[in-house]
Formats: sequence, structure tokens, C-alpha cells
Amino acid sequence: MDVQRNSPTASPKKKPATLQHLFEIDSKNKPISTLAKHLSSAENEEILSSISFCTDIFTFTDPRESPSRRDLKRVKLSELLSTIKSKKPLNKQILAPLMSMLSTNLFRPLPPPSNLFNITPDLPDDEDQVSSFSPSWSHLQVVYDILLRLVISTDPEILREHVDHHFLLNLLSLFQSEDPRERENLKNIYHRIYLRFTFYRSFMRKSMNNVFLHYIFETERHCGVGELLEIWGTIINGFTVPLKEEHKLFLMRVLIPLHKTKGMQSFHRQLAYCVSQFVQKEPVLGGVVVRGILRYWPVTNYQKEVMLIGELEELVDNLDPDQYRKLALPMCTQITICLNSWNSLVAERALYVWNNEQFVMMASLVVEEVFPIIVEGVEKNLKWHWSKSVRQLTENVKAMLEEMDPIFYSECLEEIDLRESRAHQEKIKRKERWEIIEMAAARNQFLQPQHCICPPLEKHV
Repeated sequence: MDVQRNSPTASPKKKPATLQHLFEIDSKNKPISTLAKHLSSAENEEILSSISFCTDIFTFTDPRESPSRRDLKRVKLSELLSTIKSKKPLNKQILAPLMSMLSTNLFRPLPPPSNLFNITPDLPDDEDQVSSFSPSWSHLQVVYDILLRLVISTDPEILREHVDHHFLLNLLSLFQSEDPRERENLKNIYHRIYLRFTFYRSFMRKSMNNVFLHYIFETERHCGVGELLEIWGTIINGFTVPLKEEHKLFLMRVLIPLHKTKGMQSFHRQLAYCVSQFVQKEPVLGGVVVRGILRYWPVTNYQKEVMLIGELEELVDNLDPDQYRKLALPMCTQITICLNSWNSLVAERALYVWNNEQFVMMASLVVEEVFPIIVEGVEKNLKWHWSKSVRQLTENVKAMLEEMDPIFYSECLEEIDLRESRAHQEKIKRKERWEIIEMAAARNQFLQPQHCICPPLEKHV
């Protein structure tokens, strides 16, 4: 139902802090001119006093903490944020202790994971999400807002002394936080630093790659993979073609192996977007991506299978048509295996792929190779599958295939019948041979006398 824009009852909604929103903020908040008036000495003294007070850390779990002092700290942080939002630049006398205060509040030891076996649950309950929220978020939220405002409004060369490699690594380590609100703020700040601090871009890319590689090959435990992939999605979008070798290696060594991880369901949407960006920029890479996904295809995880089927279908639309002949057979083989799955969700998702015109066109280019496999899978579904909806969808696919090439479809059916007949005859012959062997063994055992093997006598000294 459409909502009237001029409705008096409609309440204004706060614009979400997305990356696009941050781009708009950046266009409105250019670095402040050096000609602007600096803060007065009295204001400096007050700010330094507030900064000193805000270095006190409250856990919100210790009963000995004073609630009034915690509330006062939030007020002081809000005042600092208001001061930074004013169009008066901060001098080095204030900037250094301010960055030190931010580091003290942000760079803290994170609590142990609430779920020791799976740090990134597939479908977390609301109670699990609430339990993972940081109790000190009322302070951290303002601290993150202050840091974001500094990154947006301060000249990168001025902040370079404080936002160094060590600071960036500490910031990156906070992506392991289980609080989604904190990871969202980290994502916006880290991406903003990448956008404005151009001299750190190479280091930041390598640092994020190290996090991915550590996750893939060692721990498979990290909460912020999805947020880091969102940052990478905007980075890949800005790559120029032809792509550099460094970026292609990132696709092959990081993005494709991410498909095999246990927690892939929690960040598959961001991962698929990054991969599709590469294929859109250079369609030739589609073959590398498709073969990589097929290599890491799950065996028993039906949720991952459904996601990967959808990703393959999207990749077909961006593939280079010259690669259709090379990729049609492996793709159709995997899709046929999936449509024969006993899990109805996997089978139905695989059958829906045949509604994609590009996929059908790819299969039609190599009919001689793929039709025998597809026809056998379709007939097997119609004969054996337990799900009525899967059988109905299979009937629709069969009708489409018969319409595509009715003569060859009939030949494939004859070949299947002939192969089944040969297999049946071979089974009968094998059974007869075993019966002959068993009868001969029984006869031989009956004719030969039983021999008793006695152990050798022990020698006594």
C-alpha cells in the first residue's frame, strides 16, 4: 500500500548510516579551512578537562561503579561531539589527548564469544542478539560518532600522526565484536578512512586479506566477515579494468575459498556481490569463479547448496558467452545432482534454474553432452522422488526439454532403457556366478575331511 508523503501522521524517519549516507555527509563536510577561528584558551581548558574525565572506563557490570558518574561521562562525550561538529578546528594540543581518549575507550579486550562452537550462527534468535549487545554501548556509540566526525572533517595529513598502522590494526581487530551495532559503526569508519586516507589503502587491503585468510584456513571464527566484505564490495566497484594481478589473486585466494567455510550463510549475500563485481568487470574470470564454487560444493549442508545454486544462476547472466561451451557440462552436471537431492528445497531450487533463459541457452549449445545427464536426472525424479511438488516441477522441465529437441530426448530415453536393461542382465549373470561359486564351495567343504590343527607342544628345559 502506498503511503502519502504529505500525511500529517507520518513521522520523519532517521536516515540509516549506510555507506551511501556517509558519502553524502562527506560532500557536505569538507576539511575545515585553516583560516577559521581556533577555540579560545578557556574552551581548550574545558575540553581538556572533559577529555581527561572521559578516559575513565565503566564496565556497566561492576556494582561499585557510580551511575551518576557514568551518566556524567555520557554528557561529557556528547559535549565533545558537539564541539567537534562546530566549525572550529582543533589544535594539536587537544587532538593528541582526544585521540588517546578514543583509543582508551575503543581498544579494549572483547568478551569471550557467547557461542564457543559457532561464532556466526545462521539464524540467531532475538534473545541471542540482545545478549551479544555491549552493556557500555551508551558510551561507545558517542565515542564512535566522535571518531567518525574527526575522520570526516579533519585533514588526513593532520590525523596521520595519530591514525597510523597500529591504530588501523586495532580498529580492524574490533570487527570481532558480537555487537552488530559496533560492527556497523566500525564498517562506516574504516571505509571512510580508506576513502580519505589514500596513502593507507594498500596496507588496509592487505590487513583485511590477512583477517580473511586467518578465518578461512585457521579459525573459521569471526563475526565481522560480512561487514568487511561490504567494504570490499565498494572497493571492488572502484577498480579499473583491466584488473591488476593483485586484485585477481584476491578473488582466487580469498573470495572463492570463502565459499567453503562453515559460517558462509551469514555473509553469503556480501560474498556473492563481491564475486559478481569481478565477473562484471572481466567476464573471462567467470570460468575461474564457477569452477572454484563447484570445487567447494557442500555435501550435506542443504542451506549452502540452495545459496550456491542461486549464485551460479546469477553468474550465468554475467559470463562471457565464449565460455558457455566449457562451463555448460560441469554446471549442468551439478544442477542435475541437486535436482535429484532428497531435500525438497535443494531439488526445487535446482529445477527453478531452468526458468533462466541464459542457462537454457548455455545448455542448448552443447546438447549432445548435457542432454543424456539431464534426461537421466529428470526421469529418475519422476520415478523415485518422494516430493509431489518436486515431481510436478520436474514434469515442467521435462516438457521444456522435449520441446527443445524431441528426437534427441527420445534417443536419450532409449539409451537409458538399454543401459538399465544391460545393467539388469549383468546383475542376473553376477548373481548366477555367485550361486555357482557358493555351490562349489559347499560341495568342496562336504567332500574334504575336517583337519584338526593342534598347537605345538611346549619344550621343557
